[in-house]
Amino acid sequence: SSASLLETMQPGDREHCTTDDADFGPLFLYHPKLSVVKEPSVLLLPESIILKILQKWIPSVSPYFDKEHYCYADHQITIQESLDHFGAIVWPGALALSQYLESNQQEINLKDKEVLEIGAGTGLVSIVASILGAYVTATDVPEVLENLKLNISRNTQNMNIHQPEVRKLVWEEDLNENFPKSTHHYDFILASDVVYHHTSLDPLLTTMVYLCQPGTVLLWANKFRFSTDFEFLEKLGNILIVTLLAEFPESNIKLFKATVKEN
Repeated sequence: SSASLLETMQPGDREHCTTDDADFGPLFLYHPKLSVVKEPSVLLLPESIILKILQKWIPSVSPYFDKEHYCYADHQITIQESLDHFGAIVWPGALALSQYLESNQQEINLKDKEVLEIGAGTGLVSIVASILGAYVTATDVPEVLENLKLNISRNTQNMNIHQPEVRKLVWEEDLNENFPKSTHHYDFILASDVVYHHTSLDPLLTTMVYLCQPGTVLLWANKFRFSTDFEFLEKLGNILIVTLLAEFPESNIKLFKATVKEN
């Protein structure tokens, strides 16, 4: 537990433990000897990895300022962004999750697995998961879907892979009707940078928990900015078994795995 880990600290360690932000106050506790962040209700395994986001962006002479080019799983991926909506921008968590999926294919085997991405945004993570062999359902709010469909179609239509499906998913709304558990069981739920300073954190939590059935693995990468991010993590850890898989300290990104608790 976080309490037992913090108890291992020696006199003088605590002065190095709190990282403060002028606007938001204490954001997290850090134990210099263990190199892991302490959050309640999260399993902190010694084998969790410390990583750095690799430069996967490819410089381009394209005249279109709104297109970015990346390379994952030996494929060049072209992403069109939009400043009209938060969800239409490639955020750091998507880069971290894409990199982790690419680099850990034995541990996270997506081939022929049913995968749903929550808040797919530009579609980068869903595209990478598709290239790695998954049956992908990319979901987001209606105002993002047009750009999401464009990116996914552009990057997957001529490839010998399972073609991804794009669907509307407004967190907490019509889950039983649109994603009935009897016919919609996913091996993996993917989410990146879906937790930030917005008013839909409780609906997001409800959606994550609903989609996680026995046998489902939730992989969630997030840049931790606010105290509300850690509060969300604590709530998730009270419902699911949450494990810290990897950290990207330079970007304040953490990658978690969550599964249903056994009765």
